[in-house]
Amino acid sequence: MLFQDGRRVHIIERDLTEKDRIAGEYLHPGGYLKLIELGLEDCVNEIDAQCLFGYDLSKDGKTAKLLYPLKSFHCDVAGRGFHNGRFVQRLREKAASLPNVSLEQGTVTSLLEEKGTVKGVQYKTKDGQELTANAPLTIVCDGCFSNLRHYLCNPKVEVPSCFVGLILENCQLQSANHGHMILGDPSPFLFYPISSSEIRCLVDVPGQKMPSISRREMAQYLKTVVAPQVPPELYNAFIAAIDKGNIRTLPNKIMAAAPYPTPGALLIGDAFNMRHPITGAGMTVALSDVVIIRDLLKPLHDLNDASALCRYLEIFYTLRKPVASTINTLTALLFTAFSVSPDPVRQAMHKVCFEYLSLSGVFSNGIMSLLSGLNPRPFILVLHFIGIAIYGVGRLLLPFPSPKRMWLGARFIWVTSGFIFSTLKVEGIRQMFFPATVPAYYRAPPRN
Repeated sequence: MLFQDGRRVHIIERDLTEKDRIAGEYLHPGGYLKLIELGLEDCVNEIDAQCLFGYDLSKDGKTAKLLYPLKSFHCDVAGRGFHNGRFVQRLREKAASLPNVSLEQGTVTSLLEEKGTVKGVQYKTKDGQELTANAPLTIVCDGCFSNLRHYLCNPKVEVPSCFVGLILENCQLQSANHGHMILGDPSPFLFYPISSSEIRCLVDVPGQKMPSISRREMAQYLKTVVAPQVPPELYNAFIAAIDKGNIRTLPNKIMAAAPYPTPGALLIGDAFNMRHPITGAGMTVALSDVVIIRDLLKPLHDLNDASALCRYLEIFYTLRKPVASTINTLTALLFTAFSVSPDPVRQAMHKVCFEYLSLSGVFSNGIMSLLSGLNPRPFILVLHFIGIAIYGVGRLLLPFPSPKRMWLGARFIWVTSGFIFSTLKVEGIRQMFFPATVPAYYRAPPRN
């Protein structure tokens, strides 16, 4: 973090009160390791955060246990589930306790630019006063609804579905300290603990148009479509949560990182890059980005040469690829595979991915090590994609390779490989697999 290096930091946040959100409640073990690197691991203390050691994945009454490969780590390293508002408040308290940090409530309305260089921001205080703040480096991280990202990137946002959030009380998951994902129809939904007495339920609703909450259409949808697929131990609490009426919604946004390197400014977080939240990996990617930026800026004592700093920081977009791109690509595959479709090939992907993860051992451990940020290696990701393809074709050809099965197997290879390569192309094949060929990879810090 910049303030830990003794720099003067002015933080402007739209709202400093504790928020009740249904996003940012899940931190994978790789994200927790990044908190440790930043010296912020105590921010998950005293907020009733729950340790998480993996997932139960259920389909048609069958369950696969997916565990994080944590044997080589300290016993404290695990995932965490918590109330996002409590976690953010702890981060704010940590920042505000330092003398070189100014924390202010205000709404940033625009970036201040001069000859193509960002010089600071214009913002409105909570009292309505229009002010400006100048700085040699402006870091923009105003979330998934960012109104500033268009200055710094080419935003192409997709909204394939929406999340509906509930809090279940007075119930227990089948496996303590685990999340539970149900591969339901028409799309997946999941449960995970966010406190010692509360379980978050997130239901993925396909499309951008949701049933109305005010007209009770959403409650009817949850009771008639989702509830019959909920595990028995959670059913009563699920119905009670619907009847309580505190139903929250959030659009699920996907946006590839497409930055405009701009002198004087840097874009991070959901304002910069988003993947479907079904895997809960957003905070893990964001914290990994923060660690990279911290390390890049650490040797610099003067940030005033905006052009030289901008050229140097272009390496950030390559260094973030191992974590960000492996998680983004894997999340895209899992969301596509786990959503129900009338297409026979998509149905085959649905079944094959579940069975592949059910094999346990190196198969599920490998996928979980990638998803959790513990082993961010793109080549391992490709090996698992190949493994899924080979396993899938083998399953489709059994018990004997009839012409119909061979045709379906060929389509399976074609559709799966097409999806994978198109996703990898968006993420940047060169930066992911051959970073040493990117010129920015060799740029040294500018001399002050």
